Amino acid sequence: MNRARRRHLTLPLIAAMATVVNCGILAPAWAQDFPSKPVRLIVPFAAGGTTDIIARLLSTGMGAALGQSVIVDNKGGAGGALGTQELVRQPADGHTLGMATVSTTASGPAINKKVGYDPLTDFTPIINIAATPNVIAVHPSFPAKDYRTFLQVLKSNPGKYSFASSGNASIVHMQMELYKSLTGTFITHIPYRGSGPALNDTVAGQVPIVFDNLPSALPFIKSGQLVAIVIAAPKRLPQLPDIPTFKEVGLEPVNRMAYYGIVGPKGLPKTVVDKVAAAVRKTAELPDVRKRIEETGSQLILNTPTEFAAQIRAELDVYRRVVETQKITLE
Repeated sequence: MNRARRRHLTLPLIAAMATVVNCGILAPAWAQDFPSKPVRLIVPFAAGGTTDIIARLLSTGMGAALGQSVIVDNKGGAGGALGTQELVRQPADGHTLGMATVSTTASGPAINKKVGYDPLTDFTPIINIAATPNVIAVHPSFPAKDYRTFLQVLKSNPGKYSFASSGNASIVHMQMELYKSLTGTFITHIPYRGSGPALNDTVAGQVPIVFDNLPSALPFIKSGQLVAIVIAAPKRLPQLPDIPTFKEVGLEPVNRMAYYGIVGPKGLPKTVVDKVAAAVRKTAELPDVRKRIEETGSQLILNTPTEFAAQIRAELDVYRRVVETQKITLE
C-alpha cells in the first residue's frame, strides 16, 4: 500500500478516535459509573480495634450514599502492612478502598524499610475521617493505678513487664518505644494482629499493659476491666477527666493522636475520589454517627485529599526523625 493510501486510511481513523475520546467513550467509563458493584473497604487490622470501629460506623451510610454496599474486610497482620500491601495491588477503579492510619502510612514505613509500599506514591489519599487519642492502660492487677506510681514500678522492675500493641511498627508500638527511650524504662513488646486481640489478652491478664487507641480501649476502661494511666491528646478528655496527657507528665513528644482516613490505590480518578469523599462526609455528619465517633474521644477531621496527603507526609517525616533519633528498630 503506498504512502498516500495509508494516509487516506489513517486520517479518518484518527478523527474517529478523537471523536470517541471527546465523547468520553475511551475515558474510563467505570469512573463515571462508579460504583457499579459493592465496594470493598480493607481494614488492615483485626476486628475490634479502632480502625475497624470507625470503618463499620461509616460503612452502612457510605453504601447508602454511593448506591452500593460497602463491605468491611479485615486483613490484619504486620502492624497493618499486609492489608495495606493488598490494597496497593488492586485496580484503581474505586471498588477496593482501604483504611489508612498513622501505623500504615507513617510509623510503619518509617521503621520498616521493607514494608512493601511507599505511602507517598502508592496511595490516592481521599479523606481523613477522624483523629483519636491513644492511651496506656493496665490490667487491674497491675501494682499501679496512676501515672507516677506506674513509672516508679517500671523503673524499679526493668524487663519484668510487657505491653501489648496492635502490631510491630504500629503507632502505639512506636509511641511506647519513644516513651521507653525518654523515660529510661524497659518493657517487652508483645505485638498482635490488631487492637482487638491485644485488648482481649490484656483484659484477660495475659499481658499487664496495653498501649492502644482510645475508642477501642474505652469500653474496657469504663467497665473497670482496664485502668487508664496516661493519654496522648491535646488536653484532658471529658470521658477521662482524671487521666493526665503525656504533655502534662513532661513527655510532649509522645503526645500525638492517631488518624483514620480512607485511601485508594494510586491513580484513582478524581471523579471516584470526589464520590467517596462526599459519601464519607455525608455519613460522618449524620447526628448519630457524629455522636458515636465523638463519644469515643475522637474528633472529626473530614479534610480534602490534598490536606490528607499533606498530613501523611508530615506524620511520616515525624516518625522518620523519631526512628533516627531514638535508633528504634523492629524487634
